This record gives sequence, C-alpha cells and structure tokens, in this order.
Amino acid sequence: MEQDIQAFLAELQSLRQTLETSIRLMMLPSRQLQLGILLALILLAQLSRVLLAGRIHDWIRSLEGRSKGQLRIFIMLQRRVALITFVLLAWATVHVMRDVMGLFPSRSYMIAAAGTIALAWLVIGITTRFINNRFVRHIVNWGAWIYATLYFSGMTKEATSLLDSISVQVQDYRLSALNILQAIVITGALLVSARMLSNAGSRRLRENSDISPSMGVLLSKILQAFLYVSAIFIGLRAVGFDPTGLTVLSGAIGVGIGFGLQKIVSNIVSGIIILMDRSVKPGDVISLGETFGWIQSLGARYVSVVTRDGREYLIPNEDLITSQVVNWSHSDEFVRLDITFGTDYANDPYLVRRTAIEAATSVQRVLKNKSPVCHITGFGDSSVDYVLRFWITDPTMGLTNVRGDVYLALWDAFKIHGISIPYPRRDLRMLTPEPAPAPQD
Repeated sequence: MEQDIQAFLAELQSLRQTLETSIRLMMLPSRQLQLGILLALILLAQLSRVLLAGRIHDWIRSLEGRSKGQLRIFIMLQRRVALITFVLLAWATVHVMRDVMGLFPSRSYMIAAAGTIALAWLVIGITTRFINNRFVRHIVNWGAWIYATLYFSGMTKEATSLLDSISVQVQDYRLSALNILQAIVITGALLVSARMLSNAGSRRLRENSDISPSMGVLLSKILQAFLYVSAIFIGLRAVGFDPTGLTVLSGAIGVGIGFGLQKIVSNIVSGIIILMDRSVKPGDVISLGETFGWIQSLGARYVSVVTRDGREYLIPNEDLITSQVVNWSHSDEFVRLDITFGTDYANDPYLVRRTAIEAATSVQRVLKNKSPVCHITGFGDSSVDYVLRFWITDPTMGLTNVRGDVYLALWDAFKIHGISIPYPRRDLRMLTPEPAPAPQD
C-alpha cells in the first residue's frame, strides 16, 4: 500500500513538472502570439454563431420535401456553427502562416494543435449522435473528448501513468484506475457490438420464412443472451481479470433467485416454454379473461397484447401457461361466428333461412367456400328464433364489426322480402266488475 502511494505521488510530481514546463514555454513571445490568435479565432467563431445560427435555423424550417434524417443532420450542424467556424479559421490561419508567410511550423504549432483537437471534437460530436441512449451518448462524448485532447496535446503517456499509479492490491491481483477505465471502454464497445449483432440476427430470423415467428423470437433471445454474456466475459478477460472469481457471487445470486425472485423466474421459464411449444406467437388473436386482442410481441417476462381500442396489455407469461387461453388463430385462421335473430310467425321459415344465408354471403369478409348456415333454434313467445353461422379468416380485423355488417345485410334483405322482426306481444284483457247485489230487507 505504501509503495502504491509513493508511486502515485511520484506521478503527480512528474505531471506537475510537465505542466510547469508547458507554462514556461507559453511565456515565450511566439507562444503568446499564438495564444492571442487563438483567442481572436474563438471570438470570431462565437460571433459567427450569433450571426449565422438564426439564419440557418430559418433556412432549415423553410425546407420542404426533405427526409427527417436530412433535417436532423442540418440541425446538428447548425448547433455546431461556432465549432465548425473555429476549425476552418484555425486551419486557414495555419495555412497562411506556413505557406503564405513562410513561417516555421513551430510558430503555428499551438494553432494547429487547437485546430486538430477542435476537429476531433466535431467528428466525435457528430458520430455519437447516432447513439440513441442519451446517457450513454454523453458518457461516450466526454470520454472521447478527453482522450482526444490528451492524445493531440501529447499528454497521453503522463495521464496513463497517473491512472496506473492509482491502484489497490486484491490478493494476487492489482486493480488500478487504468484497468477499470480500460474494462469500461472495452466492455462498453463489446456490448454495443453485441447489440448491433443481435439486432441484425433478429432481423434476419424474422425475415426467414422457414422459421416460425415463435421459434425466431426464441432464437433471437438466445443469441442476444449469448452475445451479451460473451461481451462481458471477454471485456473482463481483456484487462486481466479472472471471471471465475464470480462463482461465489453467482451462488449468492442463485440463492436470492430461489427465495425472492420466484415470480420473475417463473415468468421467464414460462416464456421459454411458450416459445418452445409455439402455443402463441406474434400476430395470433387470443382471448384471456375479458382481454381480446392480437399479440404484438413476446418478451422474456410478459406478452404484449393490443386490443381493438388501442390499449396494450402486458400479460405475464405465467398467466398464459396456467390460465385458459383462447387462441383464435393457433392451428388455422378459420373462425366461426354466430348471430341470433327472430322473425314473425307469419313469415315463411324457408324464405327466412334462404334470405339470411344470401345476406351473410354478400358481406365481403364472410367466406364463400364455407357457406353460411341458418337454423331454427326455437319458437319464442312472439317470434321464431334463428341462429346464423358463418366463417371468416381474418380475426385480427375484428369480430364485432363483421357481426355488425352481417346484421345490416340482414336488415336490408328482410326489408326487400317483406320479412318482419316482431316486437314482444302481450294480450291485455279488461275485466268489467259485476254490480254489487242490492241489500235485502
């Protein structure tokens, strides 16, 4: 421990001496001139931002027919007008001082270094905009900016030595700040690569017609877990850390799972079972209790079901295993629907049945190759009761709306053929009271 502290103090002393040397060099007249030029270039860049940013913003708003990607690029460049202007001015100044005025490169070294660092910042700021996660984007931005500044200013070696001197000894393994930083960078890069590969693999699996949707989801989940775990282990190995030391931690996690995470584990295992037995898959229309809708996605813990009114229900996978689920499109897409109605006793039942079948057949979504049927189900108090049965193959388009279309077709057909739908009939008999007998003497 004492040796680590002494090494850290020695690195601080070396860094202090380097900074003192740099400050003394800046006191030279040529360096002071370059500092003045840099200050003037910064002021000019800020002035350009004040003068041009608003005009560029108005120009972007006036564009028509451009894609969202192009507009985002224009806005991104508009927000960096000052930095772009500084880079252009810095390199133009270096060109004038070296090629036009014929000065030695040392007379413009600081301006060239500042222009290089600013150009690196600009490239980093533009490329990191493609990272969707805002927190990760900020972390990558600041890390890349700091590294670019140290690299182009020639202080990478000193910063590396300083970080390496900040360390602790854990048994036979020496853990330093440099190792931690390297592990974060390497593991982060590997995780980003794993995410890109998993997304590309999932997309290829979804596009493969030989693989069922549920099997495609299962394979994509396995691929994603394998890539993420591999990225973490490879990242730790790259900095010299032995992941086998995590066996104790994994045992503790297993105990915690056994006692406190039973529901979560049950849902995960149920999700794997659902994917393997292919009982439900994305696009299926299911009914679970009072929830009726189609499956939008299968997750590790829940299934996303979207109803006709736009509500999205996140149903735990365990409920799909332990509850009775109606899958309207499990083995095939044929769905039979029934509607009931009644007609007057005065109407010919044979005509009613033919008319009802013709009316149902006239609806577009009703199948013609599986002809509708109509049967008498009973003789009611005031009507003859019928049931009309027909088939459809697109339950995802809704059930209530196709029933409504068939009812409207029945209404129109009954009006054409003079078939009436009776109201409930009640007979009312008025009883006249008999006069009371006259009293007798």
